[in-house]
Amino acid sequence: MIIWIQKAISFAAFIMLAALGELLSERSGSLNLGTPGTLCVGASVGFITAFNYCKSVETPNMFELLVLILLSSFAAGAIMGIIFAFFTVSLRINQNVVGLVMTILGTGLAEFLSVYFIESTTGNVRCDPAYYLFTAKIPFLSDKLGIVSDLLFNYGFMFYVTIVLAVVMMLFLNRTRAGLNLRSVGENPGTADAAGISVSKYRYLAAGIGSGISGLAGIYCVLEFKSGAWATSDIITIEAFGWLAVALVIFAMWKPLNLLWGSFVFGICYWAYLYLPNLLGVKMSDDLTRMLPYIITIVVLIVVSLRKKKENLGPEALGLSYFREER
Repeated sequence: MIIWIQKAISFAAFIMLAALGELLSERSGSLNLGTPGTLCVGASVGFITAFNYCKSVETPNMFELLVLILLSSFAAGAIMGIIFAFFTVSLRINQNVVGLVMTILGTGLAEFLSVYFIESTTGNVRCDPAYYLFTAKIPFLSDKLGIVSDLLFNYGFMFYVTIVLAVVMMLFLNRTRAGLNLRSVGENPGTADAAGISVSKYRYLAAGIGSGISGLAGIYCVLEFKSGAWATSDIITIEAFGWLAVALVIFAMWKPLNLLWGSFVFGICYWAYLYLPNLLGVKMSDDLTRMLPYIITIVVLIVVSLRKKKENLGPEALGLSYFREER
């Protein structure tokens, strides 16, 4: 049972990080369905950067390696977000269509970059220094407190960064002027515009920064969840995780702190196929068990819709382009 919880927490962390990026974008009124593609691009660019850096030096500098990985993954994701914002904010093209196109672009671009820069189309390519860097445990705490250590301190630094980021985003959206402006743009862009708030600026920033965060989730997935190994076949899996992150935002009802327990529920459900049959003493289909996160999301949507409370619904302008002349 402890191992199941550990795996669930580890899985929850990078899904939550991707969902935080999507949540920021959606709070501004931009439904970015390109998040799966952004994860793939962030993962491929971050791994390519780490792999080629380690290949070019005899003894990698861990601080330089860390900075290069984080900056390249964030920048790759942010560029994807800015492209999305250009089409949806400046050109005002349908957000759903653009998001799906960005996902297709992102997965194809990730595969192209991997083949071109790593020159490997089959098998796994490893970057052990980056893997050890991302999976290094907290000294002393990770092995001195028994079960407490196993559950709370047996993860890499990105797990704790993700928790802090969720709290920071909650404070930003609810306690800062910029965060309240962002939310007003997502709720009623016409009113926000009349109050002197730039709808375009906030949607561009939310899409760029949010996608940058999702890009970090992509490399986090590869260097910790995938054990530092990269293969072009992993792109399909990472894309699927991106869709799971989009579903998680809905499951959490667009509240950052809800992602903490929501992602854990997803993690428990994701690994249920390994442990639930033995726990219940029955045979269950793996494919059916892997559907649990999505089934739970559908159930939550139905419950939220029946309750019809505004605070549990998404931003009113979510997915809608803003036409200033119609204000």
